[in-house]
Amino acid sequence: MTAIGAQTQMFLVRARPRRPFFEMFIRGLIILCVAIAVVLSSISVCDGHWLVAKGKLFGLWHFCTVSNSSMPQCTTNLNLANVDGLHVAMILSRSAVSFAVVTAIFGLELLMVSQVCENTDSRKKWSMGSFLILMSFTLASAGVLIFLVLLKNHVTLMGFTLTYWCQFTSVFLLFLNGISGLHINSITYSPNRLRKV
Repeated sequence: MTAIGAQTQMFLVRARPRRPFFEMFIRGLIILCVAIAVVLSSISVCDGHWLVAKGKLFGLWHFCTVSNSSMPQCTTNLNLANVDGLHVAMILSRSAVSFAVVTAIFGLELLMVSQVCENTDSRKKWSMGSFLILMSFTLASAGVLIFLVLLKNHVTLMGFTLTYWCQFTSVFLLFLNGISGLHINSITYSPNRLRKV
């Protein structure tokens, strides 16, 4: 009886339909882009220096005064920047972008697991992962907007640092891949294929 069961199981594995190459390529590309977004956002949050304006360096964690003659003088006391509400706003901003990274990591994990373990729950895992990526986009964009609104009087296009542009790129990638993940899951969903699996 065990041999018959093993042969039946092998037959089911062989009979499992393979995904089209284009679908696998797109899903792999989405996973790769989300991984890049997580790395960029992590670098941006850890460095935290986002804006240089009028000899001042504003960041999520530090405020620095910049002079040509010496190294920047940095402090964690953001009240020294003389911007009303900066300390509280930076707590909200860095909390939002930090939670965005964590949420994106969980979403990325679900996306990868859904592709490695193909079963009846793969579609649900992919949808949940894509939803978490969109939630990460919401948190990251909220953090960036809080930063911009509070420092609107100091913002110049050339004042943004490389780490800010890393975060901006990450926000864009999270949105694009979250939407793309949900869309490809809806257009490639086949009830017959899931029944066969």
